[in-house]
Amino acid sequence: MPNQRPPTLDPVAERRLQRLPAGPSPWLHEEVAQRMEERLEWIKLKPSKWAHWAPVRGGLQAHSLLAKRYPESECFMVESKADRAQYASKSIAKSWWKPSRWTASSTSFESPAEGAVQLVWANMALHMAADPQALLAEWHRALGVDGFVMFSCLGPDTLLELRSLYQTMGWPEPAHEFTDMHDWGDMLVGAGFAEPVMDMERITLTFESPERLLQELRGLGRNLHIQRFPGLRGRGWLSSLKQALGAAPIQLTFEVIYGHAFKPAPRLTMRSETVLSLAQMREALNQRKSYPIEP
Repeated sequence: MPNQRPPTLDPVAERRLQRLPAGPSPWLHEEVAQRMEERLEWIKLKPSKWAHWAPVRGGLQAHSLLAKRYPESECFMVESKADRAQYASKSIAKSWWKPSRWTASSTSFESPAEGAVQLVWANMALHMAADPQALLAEWHRALGVDGFVMFSCLGPDTLLELRSLYQTMGWPEPAHEFTDMHDWGDMLVGAGFAEPVMDMERITLTFESPERLLQELRGLGRNLHIQRFPGLRGRGWLSSLKQALGAAPIQLTFEVIYGHAFKPAPRLTMRSETVLSLAQMREALNQRKSYPIEP
C-alpha cells in the first residue's frame, strides 16, 4: 500500500483534538480494551517490558488488567502531551497503604528506547491518527525482535446509521472514512511487521435519548472529516438532528478491528550490484585472456 495519509481526515482538526483537556476514557474504549485484553490468552510471550500507547484515550481502567496479567513487567506509558501523562499518572497511582505498592513493577511516563519493549498495546488510537503509517513506524521502533503489537481501531462500517441520516438530510459526513482491516494488514507489513492477524466484530449501542447519543459521540472524539460543515451549527440544526434521531431506533453501530503482528529479525543486507557498460565488460574479458592458464 502506498505511503499516504487518510484522504478524508483533516490533520488540523486532529491536532486540535489532541489539545483537548484530558478526561476519563470513553466507555466504548474501555469495553473494547477489555475484549482485546482477553485476546492476550492467545499470545504465549510474557513481556518483561511493555508500552501502553495513549492510555488516557485508550482505557485507563483496562490498564489494571494488563498490569495484573504482567505483574513483573516494567511499563512505559506513552502520551504525546504532558498534561495527559500527568492525568494518567494520577489515575493509576496506587494508595500508599496497599501492599501491592511495594511489589508492583515500575512505570515510566516516557517513550521507550528503540527495541526496548516486547509488547506495544494501543487501543482505539490508529483510526484517529492523521499519519497512521508514521505511528506504525513508532511502534515498530519501540519493539525488540520477536516482540508484538496489539491494537484496535474503528472500521468502515462504524456509524452507519448516522452516516445514512446525514446523507438523507443533505448534510456533510459526520466523521471521516475509517480504514478497512485488510488495508491495515498491508500497512503493517509495509512498516516491517510480520504475520499480521486481523479480526473484526460489530458492537451496537442503544441509547435512551438523542441527548445521550450525542454525549457518547462527544466523548469518543470529534468530526475530523476534511469536508465537514465549516462553521458553527445553530440551535435550529441541533433541533432537527435530535428530531431525526428520535424518529428512528436510537442506536449506533461500531465496527471494531483487532490486530496483532510481530517484529521479525532484520533481513540480511544484500551486497549492492555492480553495473558495467558493454565496453567495460569487454575490457575485463580481454584482461582475463591476457593471462595464460597453467595446467
